[in-house]
Amino acid sequence: MTVSDRKRPGRPKDEMLTARREEEILAAATRYFAVAGYHNADLQMLADELGVGKGTLYRYFRTKEDLFLSSVDRGMRELHSYIEERTTGVADPIDRLRNAVRAFLSFFDGNPEMVELLIQERAEFRDRLQPTYLKHREANIGPWQEMLRKVINEGRIRKMPVSRITDVLSNLLYGTIFTQHFMRKKVPLERQAEDILDVVFLGLLDEQERHKQSSTAHK
Repeated sequence: MTVSDRKRPGRPKDEMLTARREEEILAAATRYFAVAGYHNADLQMLADELGVGKGTLYRYFRTKEDLFLSSVDRGMRELHSYIEERTTGVADPIDRLRNAVRAFLSFFDGNPEMVELLIQERAEFRDRLQPTYLKHREANIGPWQEMLRKVINEGRIRKMPVSRITDVLSNLLYGTIFTQHFMRKKVPLERQAEDILDVVFLGLLDEQERHKQSSTAHK
């Protein structure tokens, strides 16, 4: 729960000012948690960085946990907006899916601190019923699955459950950002996006081998 969800006595709130200050805190907290780690994070140091009293942070976020999880949530909302900006208005569904893959990896390429926060969330809050990433994924996957159903009905993608497609793609992209994060010699995620698109969209097998494997599978 953030400050916008709670009522405080006193002068009427300037909602825009409140939102701006909350955004400033979350942006700074994202960077700070990524470097310090959740366990070692001292909110007094974050307050000093922002030039505010520690009490100001607690007026916006009740606890360190509240601030950390709100930072992760903000990052996932930004990921969704980033993908939407780069796919909305793209007429062809296949091109739109291509753009979404590129956008997903591009976002984490430009925001590596979010990978750190996702790792920390898993380490520090194992008892959560659903990690923030999966919560946002489930909330936003519906339109993509509906788009895939349409493309399958048009005969452009072979028939299979759309959940299988989105699960495989999502897991592949999700794993890629962590593999990249842990590599010493990093490969630009943009290049990895093209490799993923080539292998997933065009496959490994040529037409003759696909036919052979398909015949074997149905025996």
